[in-house]
Amino acid sequence: MAKIKVGVNGYGTIGKRVATAVLAQDDMTLIGVSKTRPTFEAQTAVAAGIPLYVPAESIPAFDKAGIKVAGTIDDLIAASDIIVDCTPGTVGPEDKAKYEKAGKKAIFQGGEEHGLTGVSFNSTANYKDSWGMQFSRVVSCNTTALLRTLSVLDRECKIKNAYVTIVRRAADPGDSKSGPINALEPSVSLPTHHGLDVKSVLPWLDITTMAIKASTTLMHIQAVVVRLGKEITTEEAVAMFAKMPRVRLISSKDGLKSTAQIMELARELGRSRSDMYEICVWSDGIKMVGDTLYYYQAVHQESDVIPENIDCIRSMFKMMEGPESVAKTNRALGIDH
Repeated sequence: MAKIKVGVNGYGTIGKRVATAVLAQDDMTLIGVSKTRPTFEAQTAVAAGIPLYVPAESIPAFDKAGIKVAGTIDDLIAASDIIVDCTPGTVGPEDKAKYEKAGKKAIFQGGEEHGLTGVSFNSTANYKDSWGMQFSRVVSCNTTALLRTLSVLDRECKIKNAYVTIVRRAADPGDSKSGPINALEPSVSLPTHHGLDVKSVLPWLDITTMAIKASTTLMHIQAVVVRLGKEITTEEAVAMFAKMPRVRLISSKDGLKSTAQIMELARELGRSRSDMYEICVWSDGIKMVGDTLYYYQAVHQESDVIPENIDCIRSMFKMMEGPESVAKTNRALGIDH
């Protein structure tokens, strides 16, 4: 099968990581990426040899900034087999209309509503739901994290209900416009959208979520409480998580007591942009009490959805089955298991 030609519309936090991940795959070709303004990210993309596409009306601004462009965003769409849309969440419907008109496949991100595509994706929970589809949506970072651990628990033990409290970062590290600065801010509209997003992939799951925004940029932490349909031991729960791809068991006894130390681990592993694609679960923070399981997991919001986007491409083109794609993506991105 010929390599899939991938265009990335939007070269921000997620888009630049998707582009790097596509470049690492031997069954995909990166056609190019898009930017609307001549920022440093546009400069670094061109410096890395990545073709840059821009809105037609923005070409003069890029010319003035001395940034060479390969064409317009319409040209990018025309040259690609599939577009991974990483634009801000407000423009999805407008972009979808362009892709439909061009007869192209597209993947949207978790900032869009499930209803935009009618299909939401997670590699290990519902890979086949996007099989051959024209449009799909990779769920948000928090939802991806929850699905990676809850899906195996539901498959093996049938979840009765799940309650999750998310302590979430206030902004990404490169973002200087968001808060809080010296505060904790609860999401008072309850339940939060995260549980509903989980149900877009596993609609039968009884899950409720709450969230607190914290003055950190590194990661989210999720405190998860799950009532299971059968009692298992703490050791059995640990073993389930250990077998899951893209779940990394860590221990505070190894000095990994905080999100700062997890990100230091990602640096030590030599990851691209210091990314931690896996969901990190504290093995010494897992506890089974009767039929209820308690655990903590950390989520690197900038990167955990990146391998899911790669797998979603393969599902939409019917390239290979889920476990094969997950293993292939993991090898290409250096994800250990």
